[in-house]
Amino acid sequence: MSKTVPFETTALVRDTCLCLHAQRAARALARLFDERLRPVELTHGQFSMLMSLNRPEPASMGSVAGLLAMDRTTLTAALKVLERRGLVQVSVDPKDRRGRRLELTVEGRARLAAAVPIWRETHGAVEAGLDGLDADALRASLRALG
Repeated sequence: MSKTVPFETTALVRDTCLCLHAQRAARALARLFDERLRPVELTHGQFSMLMSLNRPEPASMGSVAGLLAMDRTTLTAALKVLERRGLVQVSVDPKDRRGRRLELTVEGRARLAAAVPIWRETHGAVEAGLDGLDADALRASLRALG
């Protein structure tokens, strides 16, 4: 098992790997949104989590995990942080005591409302900086991968 991979293969992966390019773009966007959301004490992930809970009725763990493409263990860990901060309430599902229902608290709704204008401004700037790329086509392509 002492085979080596030629540098040309490294360059090929560097230049063409969809996973690598998606990860790099995701990290760059995450850093930008984290920085911009700092005044409201949220990360981009927490913003997405709160937004996913902004519903007329409490959400199930499964529906939120599916929307955010997270496994339940990761979702549970992220929710605990928001619950400790008083932004999310986790309660027993009255229809199935094994399940949990998730909802925003009053403070969670207020924090989300404070974050939305920041998200709008940042998101608009990102889209404006796409240099001729069609943002809708990009979103459709990303959804096709997920």
